[in-house]
Amino acid sequence: MARTFFPPSQRINLKFREAPFDLLTDFLINLNKRNKDHLNSLSQCSGNFRDQRLTEYIFLMTEELSLDPLAGYHAIELLQRFMVKHLTGLLTPQGEAADPQRSDESAVFDSVKEKFPLIIFSCVQLASKMSLHSHIIDNHTAVRFLRSLGHSVSKKTLLKSELTVLKGLEFGLNTLNPLIYVEILLEVLGHNEPSVSVEHLYHLCRHVLHFVSLQRDVIYDSLLVTTTQCVSPSREQREQFVTVTEDYMLLGVGVIAVASFVLYVTKWEQVVGELSHITGISRRSISDFAHVTLMHIVNVPASL
Repeated sequence: MARTFFPPSQRINLKFREAPFDLLTDFLINLNKRNKDHLNSLSQCSGNFRDQRLTEYIFLMTEELSLDPLAGYHAIELLQRFMVKHLTGLLTPQGEAADPQRSDESAVFDSVKEKFPLIIFSCVQLASKMSLHSHIIDNHTAVRFLRSLGHSVSKKTLLKSELTVLKGLEFGLNTLNPLIYVEILLEVLGHNEPSVSVEHLYHLCRHVLHFVSLQRDVIYDSLLVTTTQCVSPSREQREQFVTVTEDYMLLGVGVIAVASFVLYVTKWEQVVGELSHITGISRRSISDFAHVTLMHIVNVPASL
């Protein structure tokens, strides 16, 4: 990607410690409820569309289009939700006597593979329309951008793809993403611990979250080994651990804990304690997540 289609995104700098306490409480309760609802409705395909290549591709796309990073995280969530529903619908036998053959499954995957780049872009385009601080990617810009990547599509095809994603998501685009969790948790932390500069933490948290998102598989694999104290966890342990990999509240406090260790190591225990108090997540769980992530950041085996 070599061309820039917009000037750099001018997102307003977040101002912390300005929200009323009652509003913060409502935000936190809602955040916790939606996180629990998400964990209680996980599918067998949860996380399959958040691998490193897809995540990096979306991040690079949002950067080239000068979108706010929030749009990138939002697009990843839309893609995950849509693809799980879309594939489930395509592969579910129709009728009791239905017995889909392998050839039918292959045809489904071949069809999805052909449309997949455009599906990804539609998720980014929809995410741009949900962000208050990003340019909205209109179809004219979208056609030019996709052409620069070697994909020649018409505006009609773009609109059809966007509508397919919208219908697949039942027009539900208001989904939470990891960066929102980090921002709200930082706001609460700043209210409870005025001595901690959450403004400085936020800047580093974005870099840490970016790293964790790209290294998601290896970080959670290391965390699984740390948690189970087993070098080769069983299939059952891996299946049970899916709720950990999808827990955005844990991800949010873990990211903040890593940034706190880097910037304010003398206050780290204090910050971890407050994050535990805010979320109900144990200090041990937060510390384990931070330890594993820091070891991968400095490229040291997490088992040390």
